[in-house]
Amino acid sequence: MKPNMGNADKVLRILAAIIITILYFTNVISGTLAIVLLVLAGIFILTSFISFCPLYLPFGLSTRKKEN
Repeated sequence: MKPNMGNADKVLRILAAIIITILYFTNVISGTLAIVLLVLAGIFILTSFISFCPLYLPFGLSTRKKEN
């Protein structure tokens, strides 16, 4: 897997995951929506740490800076 995520992308995903987690633990979100969002938050964290987003691959996207 070739990394295809830049630093800004990683930071935004981690912040989104933190916000979703806070909303869950403060009971702002609950039920099925909470479960779906928590799974999404987990995916955001995982993809941030491995610097690879599988959804970018079929579209040829990359937020990583180009190397000279």
